[in-house]
Amino acid sequence: MTKIISLSEEAYSKLKAIKGDRSFSDVVIEFTNLRKKRSILDFAGAFKDNADEWKNIKKMIEEDRKKFKLREVKF
Repeated sequence: MTKIISLSEEAYSKLKAIKGDRSFSDVVIEFTNLRKKRSILDFAGAFKDNADEWKNIKKMIEEDRKKFKLREVKF
């Protein structure tokens, strides 16, 4: 099924410039898929290939937390 939509000249120009040899429908579908909500499980194992790098990042975070000082607040 085909639907007719209206776009501003600016929107059409930008969409046309990035579509290349793909159809407008393919480009719209690609963009809308990028904005889908993702499950946290999609990120599981994201650092498995960079375990050493993650350890360094974790160490830096822990060191920064030690430097942080809380202010006392009196009510």
